[in-house]
Formats: sequence, C-alpha cells, structure tokens
Amino acid sequence: MNPTAPNHPGCGHVTFLGAGPGDPGLLTLRAVEALATADVLIADAQVLDVVRPHVRPHVAADAQSALRHPDADGTSVPAGVPVLRDTANLVMGAARTGKRVVRAVAGDPGLDGDAADEMLACAAESIAFEVVPGVAAAVGVPAYAGVPLRDAQGTDVRFVDARTADERCGGEVGASDGTVVVTATLETVAAAAGELVAGGRKPDTPLAVTIAGTTTRQRTWTATLGTIAQVFKSAKVLPSAAGSPPVIAVVGARGAAARRDRLSWFESKPLFGWNVLVPRTKEQAASLSDQLRSYGAVPSEVPTIAVEPPRTPQQMERAVKGLVTGRYEWIAFTSVNAVKAVREKFEEYGLDARAFAGIKVAAVGEQTAKSLVEFGVKPDLVPSGEQSAAGLLEDWPPYDPVFDPIDRVFLPRADIATETLVAGLIELGWEVDDVTAYRTVRASPPPAETREAIKGGGFDAVLFTSSSTVRNLVGIAGKPHNVTVIACIGPATAKTAEEHGLRVDVLSPEPSVHKLAEALAEFGAARRAAAIEAGDPVTRPSERRPGSRRRARS
Repeated sequence: MNPTAPNHPGCGHVTFLGAGPGDPGLLTLRAVEALATADVLIADAQVLDVVRPHVRPHVAADAQSALRHPDADGTSVPAGVPVLRDTANLVMGAARTGKRVVRAVAGDPGLDGDAADEMLACAAESIAFEVVPGVAAAVGVPAYAGVPLRDAQGTDVRFVDARTADERCGGEVGASDGTVVVTATLETVAAAAGELVAGGRKPDTPLAVTIAGTTTRQRTWTATLGTIAQVFKSAKVLPSAAGSPPVIAVVGARGAAARRDRLSWFESKPLFGWNVLVPRTKEQAASLSDQLRSYGAVPSEVPTIAVEPPRTPQQMERAVKGLVTGRYEWIAFTSVNAVKAVREKFEEYGLDARAFAGIKVAAVGEQTAKSLVEFGVKPDLVPSGEQSAAGLLEDWPPYDPVFDPIDRVFLPRADIATETLVAGLIELGWEVDDVTAYRTVRASPPPAETREAIKGGGFDAVLFTSSSTVRNLVGIAGKPHNVTVIACIGPATAKTAEEHGLRVDVLSPEPSVHKLAEALAEFGAARRAAAIEAGDPVTRPSERRPGSRRRARS
C-alpha cells in the first residue's frame, strides 16, 4: 500500500507532523504548507501554540491536546481526550469523512511511540497518511544549549528515554564511553544519572541538563553524574505544579559541557527571557517585536491608544477628492495611521495607488514609508536626519512658483497633532490643508493579569515610544514597578516618564523604535556582563527582590 495516496474515493488524508521541541521558528516549510491546508488539526498540548497560527481561521482551537472541528452535519465533535486509543479514533474518524487531518506531535513523529501506533491504526483501515519529520528534542535542545553531541573524533551518540528504558538499557549505556542524550523529567533525571553510574559510568562524568529547551524559558545546568542531585537542590530546582515537561540531559566528556561558556549562544542573548512591554498595537509593533525576539526577549503588545474616524468626515472626503482633481502638489504622511486613513478612503471610493500620480509624497519614519510602499506608493521625501516633523522640514523645499505649479500641501494627521509641521510649511511658502484624518483616544485597560504584572514588577522592561504612550499606559494600567527597566525613544518622552515618577534607564540615541530596541539590548548585554564579572548569577530585572534599589546606568 502506498501510504500517501487514498485507496478509495472520499477517503481523507492524515499528515503526521513533527512540530519540533518548542521554538516556532523550527517548524519546517513542509510543515507550514501542511498546516495551511488542514481541515482538522489534532496537536499535542505542548506544541498547540506553535502550530495553531498556521491553520486557517475557521479551524478553531481547543486548549487540550487537540482542536475541535465541525462534523459533516455542522455539529461539534468532542476532542482533546488524552488516551491514545481515543486520539487515534479521532484522527481516523475525521479522515473517514474526507477531511485533511494534521496530527502534530512534539519533536519528531519517528521518535514518538504513540504516533507510530496511530500510523499503524490508519494503515489497518487503509487511511492514507504521510509523515513530515520535525526537529527532535534530543537533537534540537542540546544545540540551543550550546552542547554539541559529537566532536572531531566522531564519538558515538546514544539516545535514551529514561521514562521507558529498562535496567538492561541503563547497564549497556553505562558501560559505553560515548555521548548519551537522556530524555527524562525533573523528578527522574537524578535517578537516571544514578543508574548510569551503577551501570559503569564514572561519577565525575560531565552532565548538562536543559529544561524548556529552544524556548525563552530555557535553562541549563552543568554538573556531573554524581553531583546533579546536589546542584538541583542548591539551585532549588523543583518540578512545576503544572506538570513536569521533559528535560534533556547530555552525558559524556565529549559532549562539550565544559565548553558551554563559549558555545551557549541562545541563553547568552542580551535580553534572554526578558518580558518586554511594548505599548503599541500589534500592527504597529510587528517589526519591533520581531527585533526584540531576536535579542531573546518575549514582547507583549499592549495598545495605549485607539484610533477612531474623525467626528466630521466631510473635510477628509473633500481632501481625498482633491487628490484626484489635482488640488495638491504634495501630500505628507506623519504616521502609519495617516496612511491607513487615506487608504481606507481610497478603497471606499474605488481608488488605488494610481491616484497619487503626479503628486509628491513625503513620509516621516521608516514604518510610515514601509506602509506606503505596501500601498504601492514610493515616498519622494523621507527625512535624511531626525525622523520627526522638524526633520522633515529641514529637507522640505521652499515653494517656488517657477517649478511648483501648485502651492498646496495635503496633511492628513491626528486630531491631537502639534502645529510644528503646519507652521514650518507655511513659513516655506506653502498653503496647507491641515485635515483631521483620524482621532486618537485612550485605549481600553488591558486585562487584570497584565495590569497586575505592570504594577507588580512582572515585566522586565517597557519601551516608551512617545510621551502619549507614557501618559496613556499609566492612565489605563498604572505605573510600572521600580524594578522594571524604563526605555524611552527621546528626551521629550524621557521627561514625561520622569514627571510620572519613573526612572529612565535607557535613552535611544536616535528617535527610532529600532534604535530604542537596540539600546535596550546593549543595556541588557552590559548588565549580563557585569553579573558574570562579579561572579553573580545572571537574572532578569523582574527576578530582583521587591524593594531592592536599582543602580543607575553608567
């Protein structure tokens, strides 16, 4: 039987998919393709959040080990039962109705015994299936921990699951001198180390143990087979009350545990594990959050303003019509929201980017320029220096009746915008139609859990990108705790933060959100280096004791 081709009409298809050890970036391209076409998704609980973003919106999620899916008659079929037999029946039941089923497992399906049994169950009923390999935890986690499994001498590598291995396996592995990768739990890893010693391994054999591997919760301890229990006790490492996820232990002198201080690339990122509050909407914060993740941080977007249409839209409607009739020489966009407002009006009137033909376009800020390019418009003018209204005025040409057939500028902006740009353009000889394109209002308060984290020190840092984000965040959620690192985009924002009783730790060298994130990463790197030099453990700001005083940044 060919397992990848249906054997009878109307039969569905099952993809057994490896979702990797936890980092969403380790999903393969083939896995993403399979998820995009899935009608039904059944996922292990620990990788549900990894695979869920790649399924279509109508495939609803269940918080358990599976997703609910609609039956042929539109009723809901219960899912999420934990035992294998019911999971296999759920997979096959959906496939029998002709649906494309994706069964996502943690790590790699080829190393998952339950997945193998489910494949056999599908084969027994002639249900077509395929396997999409994933990054196995036993391979991916050591790589993220900075512990290579082989060296130039090509040492043997053995993989053992301590949760299912018998005494004979422990004896065989203990008698060898190769590298051993042990999958265990926090409760069993010390016992597994003892069994290896009993099997013949020396108690001083190096050992590296990693929990929550490939995620920003990852943590690694180095010890020996004989000392790991004491290391855990001294570090007060206890199993989680929510359950005990697998841990990966690498055993062996050639496993590079001794060189980990030079090879630990992931946990040594400057903001590793930091919870960073970004007071911007998800759309505005997308690229900034990606940058923070590259530094190892966990960004949380909390909108502090909401954007609403102007109370009287007639002025905006007249201005947009004026673009088409040739009323303006220039249009100047000072924010992404202004671009969005004009674009929505264009779509309302059935217009597209071609309506900008013959009009010069100016943009303040890289994100504003990017949003225009996505609209199909390339800006003619972006400030060469400071990305602000003042920076734009420095590069804006004065009105010249010889070269400029029209002397008017369309300026769509927020209702609370300053008059700096309008006054400057008038001084340069231009007539300005200063139009309210949108209103900014204070956003609704975030959930209670988020408010408590802000006030209680649950966030390691907060990025303030304008004075209004300071005022609005304090207004809707309260003042950040004094252990939280405060980073501000410029002097005006820093002054507002200080007026609200906040101590500014990081100031961006340029008024750019990406330079602000870069400055925070430099602060985190310096903080980490200082802890290592002092012989102190590297901790996050939120791990400091309540009431402790923060040192000023030098």
